[in-house]
This record gives sequence, C-alpha cells and structure tokens, in this order.
Amino acid sequence: MAQIPAKMLAIDPAEPGGPEVLVPVERDVPVPGPGQLLIRVAAAGVNRPDVMQRKGAYPPPPGAPSIPGLEVAGTVVRVGPDVMPEMLGQPVCALLSGGGYAEYAVAQAALCLPVPEGLSMVEAAAIPETLFTVWSNVFERAYIADGDSLLVHGGTSGIGTMAIALGKAFDVEVIVTAGSDAKCAKAIELGAAHAINYRTQDYVEEVKRITGKRGVTAVLDMIGGDYLPRNLDCLADEGRHVSIAIMGGSKAEIPIWKIMGKRLVLTGSTLRPRDNAFKAAVADEIAKHVWPLFEAGEIRPVIDATLPLAQAADAHRRMDEDHVGKVVLTVGQ
Repeated sequence: MAQIPAKMLAIDPAEPGGPEVLVPVERDVPVPGPGQLLIRVAAAGVNRPDVMQRKGAYPPPPGAPSIPGLEVAGTVVRVGPDVMPEMLGQPVCALLSGGGYAEYAVAQAALCLPVPEGLSMVEAAAIPETLFTVWSNVFERAYIADGDSLLVHGGTSGIGTMAIALGKAFDVEVIVTAGSDAKCAKAIELGAAHAINYRTQDYVEEVKRITGKRGVTAVLDMIGGDYLPRNLDCLADEGRHVSIAIMGGSKAEIPIWKIMGKRLVLTGSTLRPRDNAFKAAVADEIAKHVWPLFEAGEIRPVIDATLPLAQAADAHRRMDEDHVGKVVLTVGQ
C-alpha cells in the first residue's frame, strides 16, 4: 500500500459563485474515525446538489466536509476503528455526505459497496447518489412493483437514466419527459417505454393517451412548482407522487379534492441530510436486490462526460448543457 501523504488536492471554494470558483486547492488528507475508511479517489460523480452547493443554495449538513462531491470510487487505503482490516486495498464505491472532489475522501464503511466486476472506476463513481435516490424514493417510498408504471421528469438526467435502468430491470413501465426529440430518442434507446418532449407536447395529455386515461402508478418529480398540480392529473387512483427536488419552484397550489377523490399519496425526501443508519439500510437493500444486476452486467450507468478534477468548473458547466447521464471527475493516481 502506497504511503498516504499529509496533504491532497481538492476542490473547496471559499465562497459561493459560478463554476469559476471550482479551482484546486491544497487540503489536509482526512483521517477516518470509528466506522469509517479512507478512500484514495479514482473518480467522483458530479450531481445537481453539488451545483446547488456551489451557488450557496444547498449548504453541507452539520459535520459534512465543505468539499463538494456525494459519490466516489477508489481504493481503501486506511480504516478507522471498528472497520475490518480486510477492507484495505479493496476497490469500492461510496455514498458520501460531501468530500468527493478530492484525491482522498472519508466514507462510512456501511455506505461502501464493492466495485462490480467489469465496471470501471468512472462507472462505479457514477452509481451511488442516483441509485440510492431512485431506490429509496421509487421502490421504498412509492413502493413500485412489477407491472406498475412510473412517470419521471428529466428522463436523460443521472436520476432519469438510473430510473429507466431500474424500471427495465424490475418490469416497471417507465415514461419520461425530456426537452428535445433527440433526448427522447436517447431515453427510448436506454429502455424507457415512452418519452415525451415537454417543449412540443402536453405531457399530461400524453400520459393519459399512453395509459388509456388510467394514469400512472407513481411520479418521480424533480421540478416542483407548477408541475405538481399537473402531475396529479397524471396519477391513477391510489397513485403516489414523490418529490425529490424543486428546480422549478418550491411552492405549488394544488386542488385538495383531487387528492381526496383519487386517494393519492404525496410524499418526498432528501437523501443527503438523512442519518447514516437510514442510508446503511438502503445500502443493504441495494446490495441484496440491485448489486447482483450490476455484477451480471444487466445494468450499467450512463456516462455523459469525464473530466479531470482540475476541470471541475467545466464539469459544472456541462451540467447546464444538454447532457445525457452522468458527468464524472477523474483523479490522477
């Protein structure tokens, strides 16, 4: 095992701002505490919450590093108390509360999963944040099951492409919205049953047409705002609406009688602030039900672009462009 340095390069902006604030700086290599391990990072996924944090709209939860980055893949180089020494040298991917945009990152051992055979470190780094989010919200909060139907907004985002992959694997009919015909075609290629161009089509009417006016079992919504009342029109009786972001606004006016008449469930969650016990329980479920699919090559993350850590600013700019799937930062070893 190579010697661990005292210092590392990281992206740790001193103040909020545009992508230009994401420049490499020198930071101390973190030390793992009880139940934690230190990962020499090979790749780090870029997610929308990172963009929000950079802008000052999503500060890290108490105790989390100020360095952005919610998922990494790499090699375990040090373990803290109560962590099996057999973890040393193991290739893992991990869900983090922060700290991923760096050469080294501390992770909870319970939130690490082995890098599936046949997947690169870049692919492994693109999995945890979107997988934990989709699994906990679609399969647990919305308790989706075989034969159900799911409407996902942002169908070619990291969340959207993961929802398509899981829907295909678990026999869920996934209908997505996207902002161009090209993105819709890509969603269909990835396994979506239907894709709706929300710029040229009324997605509510299209969902009604596709489902024979029955509606979908569940909606996974990252938009919020005025999408919420329209989403209710897309739901079947006993349908479930899950909010996971508010990119289109934090407030909505909804007709309560629709909830009552169709016996709808409106729920939602945020992943990053949840405690480690909850996340560990999700990790256990994923290890049991989903990881075998990655190991068998039945599911692979969709990678849009890879850039070196020093180009984190360009990675964030890419998030605002017409990307499909995940943007990943690579870290030199």
